[in-house]
This record gives sequence, structure tokens and C-alpha cells, in this order.
Amino acid sequence: MKRYSIFSLARNALSRHEDWPAAWRSPEPKTAYDAIIVGGGGHGLATAYYLAKEHGLKNIAVLEKGWLGGGNTGRNTTIVRSNYLWDESAAIYEHALKLWEGLSQELNYNTMFSQRGVMNLAHNLHDLRELNRRVNAIRLNGIDSEILTPRQVKEFCPIVDISPDLRFPVMGASLQRRGGNARHDAVAWGYARAADARGVDIIQTCEVTGILREGDRVIGVETTRGTIRAPKIGVVVAGHASVLAAMAGLRLPIQSHPLQALVSEPIKPVIDTVVMSNAVHGYVSQSDKGELVIGAGIDAYHSYAQRGSLDIIEENVKAICELFPIFRRLRLMRHWAGIVDTSPDASPIIGKTPVRGLYLNCGWGTGGFKATPGSGHVFAHTIARDEPHPIAAPFALDRFATGALIDEHGAAAVAH
Repeated sequence: MKRYSIFSLARNALSRHEDWPAAWRSPEPKTAYDAIIVGGGGHGLATAYYLAKEHGLKNIAVLEKGWLGGGNTGRNTTIVRSNYLWDESAAIYEHALKLWEGLSQELNYNTMFSQRGVMNLAHNLHDLRELNRRVNAIRLNGIDSEILTPRQVKEFCPIVDISPDLRFPVMGASLQRRGGNARHDAVAWGYARAADARGVDIIQTCEVTGILREGDRVIGVETTRGTIRAPKIGVVVAGHASVLAAMAGLRLPIQSHPLQALVSEPIKPVIDTVVMSNAVHGYVSQSDKGELVIGAGIDAYHSYAQRGSLDIIEENVKAICELFPIFRRLRLMRHWAGIVDTSPDASPIIGKTPVRGLYLNCGWGTGGFKATPGSGHVFAHTIARDEPHPIAAPFALDRFATGALIDEHGAAAVAH
């Protein structure tokens, strides 16, 4: 008997969206807008919301080829943190974290943001020295971070095995108490509802098939639901930014990879924090439904597939079970992959392009979800004012020509 995942069933339904009942479909788009946002995930919806709220734009359309939050927004492990090494990264992720802290109230929608803390384990002397360096840099940027001893790790998360004879012995950890996680699809729906209330047109099942140019500027897009004109277009499509940019004649320095994750069967509460490990190459938390949410690694091959190879999952689960022996009897319920765009320095590209009126927000690698509010906020500023927000300025596309890279790839708390 053939089995289908929830994502394959949804994709099959979307492929036949012309057969949907009328009440299920988005309204027909207008022929012209002041601005178009391509991508109906968290970043795109946040951008539209802040364009309307902060900059007074009303005639905005969000175009989504599938359903809202059906891409990477619905395929991540929900971690929120700002404990990044480099000043530029710390600034944008801390900006996002501060917005997270008041987001449910602002949107009048429960994003289920839980500041349960994010703990990064050290398994050898090098790890410990690196975490001390990171904590000092983070604190110099005014962001909370601290070092824990093995005993303090055990007190903060009692189910961690700190035995000295483990393959990955726990020698300490860093902790950001303000970090935590949030409900991924709630973020998308919260921003969607708030943007809709401010007059934004949100149009699902509307795939962009071409970007229209007139000389050196954009004038609109071709879609599966007709031509839509606009003088400003923001592209916020995780995993497919290079495809959209190519429609405007641009080649981006990014690659797309599947990034894997999985959940267990639901159980009673056993872990009330987020634990990450660079050496183990994974992280674990527990959702409000009781599932253990476990993140694995990026597949080395380039792909747009929303699934990944099982050997990465197998190695990830082995290591997680060694750190948390009580997890060994649990069953894997499902696993999946998001598609991540990764730039050469594993930092995002936010800003203007050589094509006037075309703006990019992409290349987040694995940092996209946690940045959602901050990303939308600074990207809206860039589109509305046609100049980069000060926090976004270091992430401009031209840094790959000048060499002013932000190398979080080598500094990430988890190697992916």
C-alpha cells in the first residue's frame, strides 16, 4: 500500500487548485500594486505587515505559489536565539529577538513564543574555549549569555547524561536564557492576519513565472494568474531565490540544500529547554504537543527536495540518544527537510540589486526562522525608502565583490 506524507498530500491538492471550492481560493489579484512581495512565508508576510504599519503603504500584494507558511516556515525546528559571534549578526538577531518578545501582543495572535533558554554544549577543551570566546563577544554586544559547568548543565536540564565516559562528554555549556522557541505556523498566520487587517492582498496559489523589466528597472511580474504590475518587488522565497533572481537576469552566490529535522511520538513533558551540540551536529527541544523536535544537518548535495538522506538522520539520532539515554525507546514519527539558501559566508543577503526596484531577502541558511520579525522589519524599511536599514546594510549583495564577508559559517553555534 502506498503511503503519503502530509506534505505530499498538500502538494497534490495544490497541483489541482483549479478544482478547489471557491471559498478555499484567494481572491483574484489586481492588475497593479505599489509593491509586490514574492513569498508567503514568515519573512514575506512580516515584510508586508511592516510596510503597511511602519511605512504607510496600503496597495501591497503578497504572492505565494502554494499556501501560507507551507515552505520553510512550516519545516523548521522553531529555535529563537541571538547568541551570534559577529557584531553584524548579533545586531540583526537581537533586533529580531526583541521583536519576538512582544510579538504576540502586537499581532494579537499567540505565536507561542517560549523563552525556555538555549543551551550549547561543549564536548572537548576546544569547544569550551570557543564557547568562552563567544560568550565574551556576545556580552560585549549587550546580549545575555553565560557559561555553565557540567553540574550546572545537569541542574538546568536533568535528563542530559554528563558521565565522563561518553563518546561526547559534557564539559560545560553556554546558555542564553532569553532564547527559546515559537510555533512556526502561528508566526506566519499571525503576520498574515495582521497584514490583511491593514489592507494587504494575500494571494495564494499564485506562482511567479517571470519578472518584467523595462531597461534597468522592474515593472511587474508574470504569474499563473496573470500579469501584475508594480514598481517595487521584494523577493523573499526560501530555497528558490536564485530561480527568481534569474528571471530578472541576476545570478546569485548561493546554493540550495535540504536541511533535515524530525519529530518523535508525543510524550509527557521531559525537557523544558533547547539543547544544541556542535559536535553531535544536532539539537533537541519538546513541542507543546509533546513531540521531541530534533534538528539534523544539511545534506551535502544540492537539491530542491523537501526530504533528505536517511544516513544523516541515523547518525543524528545515535548521538542524541547517547546524550539523552531516556530517548532510546521513542519512535520516530516523521522526518522532513526544508530547502535552505546558503551564501558563501552563511549570512543573509538583504537589500537592493543592480535592477532598480528589485530587492532581495535570501541566503539565510539555517538562521531564517529566528530572524523572522527582524528580517521583515529591516527589509520593509529597505523597500519603502529605497535604502538599506542600518542593521541590514552589512548584508548587502555587493559584499561578495568587496570581500566584507560576515563569516558566521565558521562561527555558528551549531555547524549548520
